[in-house]
Amino acid sequence: MTKIAFVFPGQGSQKVGMGTEFVQNHEQSKQFFKEADNKLGFSLSQLIEEGPQEELTLTYHAQPALLTVGAMIAERLKEEGIEPDFTAGHSLGEYTALVASNVLPFEEGVLAVHNRGLYMNEAVPAGVGAMAAVLGAETELIEDITKKVTAEGDAVQPANLNCPGQVVISGTKEGVEKACAALKEAGVRRTILLDVSGPFHSSLMEPAAEKLRETLNNIKMNNANPPVVANVNAKVIEDSNELKELLVEQLYSPVRWEDSVRTMLENGVTHFIECGPGKVLSGLIKKIDRKATVLSVYDEQSLKEVVETLKG
Repeated sequence: MTKIAFVFPGQGSQKVGMGTEFVQNHEQSKQFFKEADNKLGFSLSQLIEEGPQEELTLTYHAQPALLTVGAMIAERLKEEGIEPDFTAGHSLGEYTALVASNVLPFEEGVLAVHNRGLYMNEAVPAGVGAMAAVLGAETELIEDITKKVTAEGDAVQPANLNCPGQVVISGTKEGVEKACAALKEAGVRRTILLDVSGPFHSSLMEPAAEKLRETLNNIKMNNANPPVVANVNAKVIEDSNELKELLVEQLYSPVRWEDSVRTMLENGVTHFIECGPGKVLSGLIKKIDRKATVLSVYDEQSLKEVVETLKG
């Protein structure tokens, strides 16, 4: 029996022109861009369609842009009769999952993630925080070393537990640099500093989390239908109050993506559909389970192919 999960990418997947083919060819898709512009009070659609990329990549632009395109693609799939049994998203993508699971009204989601981006930007001044990918290391070793560096006074912690052999760490610039040096000394072959604007999913984001709580408390959310697999604990969640609390925790807690994918597989998911630009999550899911069927929708042609694959 086919069981489907819609999965949604996080920051880093944004690119100028994403989703615009849908808007040009489909009236209902156009509404997503219009509603986002109206809710935000500036032309997000123009930024998505024309760029520049540097402007689109700013965290408070990238987040609502990715949510808009991901939600629009999920809606197109549903129109074609493809309904998910579960949804999940990586970091920011969790908000898109909540829109697709009818927890969060689209316009409220767009504004919430725009504000989330602003709060994240304000929490840590540029240049103070950093993130780095650690490749080919055991998670336990990374946890031990980051704990040791933090205890010595420079905060750093695992931020994204993406797939076997790929963990991202996050914290102060000094903390990340010291952890990378200690990991190399311990025999880890590769660490790569990431080009990001802040130390996401680290304790440094706690001030932003409090502001985010206030924003989310003003939004009426529904229970998830279909259920969402949450980043913080990789559990299947339906209760809206629990999901709201987990969104706050998510800002300073690791994204347990590998565990989330395994949870979906254990619950019988046979097909993962990545809704949005790029194929980052598709690549991670394949590394977690090579047997998983992973599809992606980012333009009209890929939509057509996925519909043909699933409806035969």
